[in-house]
Amino acid sequence: MKRIGILTSGGDAPGMNAAIRAVVRKSIYHGFEAYGVYQGFSGLINGNIKKLELGSVGDIIHRGGTMLRSARCEEFITKEGQQKGIEQLKKFGIDGLVVIGGNGSFMGAKALSEQGFPCIGVPATIDNDIPGTEFTIGFDTALNTVLDAVDKIRDTASSHERTFIIEVMGRDAGDIALWAGLAGGAETILVPEEKYVMDDIAERLRSGQKRGKEHSIIIVAEGVMSGTQFAEELHKATNIDTRVSVLGHIQRGGTPTGFDRVLASRLGAKAVELLMQGKGGRAVGIDKDIIVDEDILTVLEKPHKYHQDMYELSKELSI
Repeated sequence: MKRIGILTSGGDAPGMNAAIRAVVRKSIYHGFEAYGVYQGFSGLINGNIKKLELGSVGDIIHRGGTMLRSARCEEFITKEGQQKGIEQLKKFGIDGLVVIGGNGSFMGAKALSEQGFPCIGVPATIDNDIPGTEFTIGFDTALNTVLDAVDKIRDTASSHERTFIIEVMGRDAGDIALWAGLAGGAETILVPEEKYVMDDIAERLRSGQKRGKEHSIIIVAEGVMSGTQFAEELHKATNIDTRVSVLGHIQRGGTPTGFDRVLASRLGAKAVELLMQGKGGRAVGIDKDIIVDEDILTVLEKPHKYHQDMYELSKELSI
C-alpha cells in the first residue's frame, strides 16, 4: 500500500471536508501518498484524479460541502463502469480507496471490494440512515440548522397565533424530523417509520386550543408527504389555518458543528488505518463513542435503527 484515494459521492453533508482532510493527512503522516477523486464515481470513471498534498486540505475543516465535489453516475452501477473505475485507479497507482457518502456510495464501495479492490466506506449523510453507526457525518449540523429554523418560525407562529408546518428532509428515515421535533418542542412529528392518525393530531390541536394554546409547530419528514399536502389534509379535518415552510437544501449546507468535525476526523483516520492493515470491504462507524468497523455488506443488509422511544417521548412531552 503506497497510494490511497479519497472519493465523496451522493448528497453533500457538512463535515465531508473534515473527513477528506483526515484521510489525506493521516495517509501522509504514515508515509503514503493521497489522491483525490473529483466528482464522485463519475470522476473516477473519467480519471479526474489528482494528487493531494498537506496544503491541499488546509483551511477546509470548517467548510460545508465537499472540495472533491459530488455527482450522480448511472454508469457506475454497471460492471463495465466499475471496471473502468478500477482501471483508472490502477493507472494512477492507487492501492486502496476511501469512499465517503451514504447508501449509494457504500454500494459502490462494496462493488469495487467484491471485484478485488480494497475500499473503506465512511458514513456521511444528513439523514443519519446508515446502519452500523450511531451517527453519520453531517447529521448533527443538519439537526442544528433545522432547530435554528424551528426556533425562529416559532417566534412568528406565536406572534400571529398560527399553526406552522415545517417540511424537513428524510425520504426513508425520519431522524432529522424526530430529533429536531423533540429538541424544538414540536407539537406533532411525522416520520416515515410511523403511521399517523389525523384524528389524533386534530384532537391534540383542539385540546391545546381549549387550554389557551394559540400556536403549534408540526414537523413533517418529506418521506411522509410534502408539507403542503399535509396542510391540505389538516385543513379538511380541522379547518385550522396553517402556514408551510419547506427548509429544503439549506439543511445540507453550512459550517459543520464541532461534533461533526471530530466525528469526521476520527472516521477518516480509522479508514486509513484499515487500509494500512490490508483490509478492504469494511465500513467505519461510531458506537458508544468508540470507532468501530464491520463488513460493508453486513452494514448494507441491516435495517436503519429507529428510535421508537424518542418518538413516544415526543408525544408525551407535547401534550
